[in-house]
Amino acid sequence: MKGRESGMPEQDQWEQFFDAEEVISRLGCADLVGDVVEFGCVYGTFTLPVAAKLAGRVQALDMENAMITATAEKARVGGFSNVQTILRDFVEQGTGLADGSVVHAMLFNLLHIEDPVGLLREVHRVLSPSGTASVTHWRRDIETPRGPSLPMGGRGGF
Repeated sequence: MKGRESGMPEQDQWEQFFDAEEVISRLGCADLVGDVVEFGCVYGTFTLPVAAKLAGRVQALDMENAMITATAEKARVGGFSNVQTILRDFVEQGTGLADGSVVHAMLFNLLHIEDPVGLLREVHRVLSPSGTASVTHWRRDIETPRGPSLPMGGRGGF
């Protein structure tokens, strides 16, 4: 199942929306010990900064081959051996990860996806009993040039 169209920006534009280091710091994604899963790794914007600080590996999932390819290439060039990219429709098929297998889950800007409740259930399933999750979503207080429409929970939604 492909996620609902959200008008994914080109990489340069996407990365201007975020201060990735600040986001991972504020959301508790830095200095973790154990494995992390990222739902929708996109261009690796958050994947690599987390991997640089992580004692464990980042399992970076995305439904789009182009996003997996971009993230894998950035990890290769950056010398990150602790990044595993996984092409998978995690909405329809789940992650394929074992129950309780990760200490942290990252869900950045994708709660507009089909079946967000099912997605959150999958997050809960793969988290260890003391695991945590970090969640962001598109800003609704400013106009964004791309992203989900209002009915999908973006650009003024929620």
